[in-house]
Amino acid sequence: MHEFGAAMAVRLNAGDLLVLDGPLGAGKTTFTRGLGEGLGIRGTVTSPTFVLARTHPSVVGGPALVHVDAYRLGDARELDDLDIDYANSVVVVEWGAGMLDGVSESWLELTLQRPTGAGPDAADSAELDGDEPRVVTVRGFGPRWAGTEFAA
Repeated sequence: MHEFGAAMAVRLNAGDLLVLDGPLGAGKTTFTRGLGEGLGIRGTVTSPTFVLARTHPSVVGGPALVHVDAYRLGDARELDDLDIDYANSVVVVEWGAGMLDGVSESWLELTLQRPTGAGPDAADSAELDGDEPRVVTVRGFGPRWAGTEFAA
């Protein structure tokens, strides 16, 4: 997931919004960590569960990365209340499915799936550290992604 995130970074621009969906342990934060590395941001990407959003400025003159955890948010209005600089950042929203009403006219939706038995509820802790394959479905919505391989 880390490598996939780093590879996706070259395709993104300021103003791009990504919504990540998948169960615990699917690789949402690992993807975002790779994306941050690819964007050349400052700081280590960690889950923003308790702070809701973290902004990581670029150290290479590119867009900042804003990493949002919408798990505890009720709706798009609460996401809007975070006062995120969408225009000048690449914004990643974990657990953001259904939260985009009026937030942006274009976004990428990434659905991450992990193999059955993998993840935080696995019985063997060695299995948690393994590099199991993931299935990622990427769908683009709105004019930004029309005509690309991601167009829904």
